[in-house]
Amino acid sequence: MLTTIHTSFTDTRANDLAWALGREPLPSLATLELELTETHVQLRVLGASHQVLLDSPAGTCSETVACMPGSNTPLPLGVSKRLGNLEYEFAARVESLSAGSFVGRAQELLALVAEHPHGLAGIFPGDPNAFTALLAQRRGGQVHWRTWHAYPQERRLVATRTRLSVGEIRDGTAQLDRR
Repeated sequence: MLTTIHTSFTDTRANDLAWALGREPLPSLATLELELTETHVQLRVLGASHQVLLDSPAGTCSETVACMPGSNTPLPLGVSKRLGNLEYEFAARVESLSAGSFVGRAQELLALVAEHPHGLAGIFPGDPNAFTALLAQRRGGQVHWRTWHAYPQERRLVATRTRLSVGEIRDGTAQLDRR
């Protein structure tokens, strides 16, 4: 789903992004609700990036990557944590691109997410290449999501990848994979 965000432009930078787990739901500018085999996932575009909320028989998770005033947790390159019964893995990278490469990559990502039934992209005012995009899917006992945050003024893309083990559903009960 592709949507245009109606908000005033806020000049943010890739380096302003912070990461947090366990935050309460923040005000959302666009939301996509998904049911992925007994796991409810909410993809949320925020005024300054994204939040993913997940509720499964094995537990819950709230991931926020955004420009959060007062946050002292910068965007990490990688995190691996146990959240109760859930195994959480997060990775992030920042790509600096030439002007032509940035526009091509931004449009490629928007097309990918816009056409995917589990994708949400919000385009911010002022530049068609200023966006936050999220894409989720379930594979067996894991839910995966990827996000992209585009900063055309810097020609930078911030890409994140998350994997959360939520368990296999067998006979109506969740079975965690302990590999």
